[in-house]
Amino acid sequence: MEIKLKEITVRELTNGYEDNEEDGVIGYGGKLDIRPPYQREFIYKDKQRDAVINTVTKGFPLNVMYWAVRDDGNFEVIDGQQRTISLCQYIEGDFSVIVGDIPNHRAFHNLQADEQEKILNYKLMIYICSGTDSEKLEWFKTINIAGEKLTEQELRNAVYSGSWVTDAKRYFSKSGCPAYGIGSDYLNGSPIRQDYLETAIKWISKGNIEVYMLNHQHDTNALALWRYFQDVISWVEGTFTRKRTKFMKGVDWGTLYNKYKDEVLDTKAIEKEIAKLIADDDVQKKKGIYPFILTRDERHLGIRAFSDSMKQKVYEQQDGKCVICKEPFEIYQMEGDHITPWHEGGKTVEENCQMLCKDDNRRKSGK
Repeated sequence: MEIKLKEITVRELTNGYEDNEEDGVIGYGGKLDIRPPYQREFIYKDKQRDAVINTVTKGFPLNVMYWAVRDDGNFEVIDGQQRTISLCQYIEGDFSVIVGDIPNHRAFHNLQADEQEKILNYKLMIYICSGTDSEKLEWFKTINIAGEKLTEQELRNAVYSGSWVTDAKRYFSKSGCPAYGIGSDYLNGSPIRQDYLETAIKWISKGNIEVYMLNHQHDTNALALWRYFQDVISWVEGTFTRKRTKFMKGVDWGTLYNKYKDEVLDTKAIEKEIAKLIADDDVQKKKGIYPFILTRDERHLGIRAFSDSMKQKVYEQQDGKCVICKEPFEIYQMEGDHITPWHEGGKTVEENCQMLCKDDNRRKSGK
């Protein structure tokens, strides 16, 4: 791999700048792909974006950026997308900043001619990398973009870049994208950090994200993934008819859909049980209500355990002996157990507590 240092001006960088959204962002006279398929969306906050412009107007050095040479002789940004777009957007007049000693915000077109020239003539240091795709990708993995570590899905987008990733990002990776529109009440994370895309692929692939992306890398579109995601959300809304965003957000819906989508469920009974479980103080994990409804696995609910003081009091009442085997134990060798199980209406209160040795408690719980 060959790496060369090149000096270009802001004028050269921003020449021919175009932001065509899904179709890409270009600059440097049309020779620079500013947003290759594996790059994240523009995520700078105003303060970070303004800092780039202030650095340039003050003549301070801006961190070096990295480009890769493509087979056609053009370039793509490996590191520096955020800084590049900040500069291009400012020159285009998309935002204003405080420049110099004047305390008011000024857009580029509001600057004096000499102030504009100072910015346009500012020299940027660019390392240009030539090599194989694998070499460029490895380099990409080892450097940070805008000082923020790439997410696992952003790296996967780089490894499996192609027509499928480009189309998938249209559905799952834009601010206000279709997936956000229908799934924001049910998913955690941010579309632009690829959380929605990662979740959708994890669901459809049953956890084999890399295998799925490899198999579909050169598909012309990601319509199958988008349709699957729509089916998941439609099933959630049809099965759990009352939206409770606080408890529904972040549930592993795709896994539940894959297993239970063909079952005929009583939605009215489900909603009645959900309301009861939400009101139950012994249920500590309210998000676990939804998988519990389908699996009946109480571990999802995090049923409230007996407090240490409660267990100590019952331990003393039992003279330190296990209720089942009648043998004496130290308290750390015993566990609090519900006399009447939670699922039969038993509460986590002193009157419903008994101390069992660990072996007897395991045997009782396994029945």
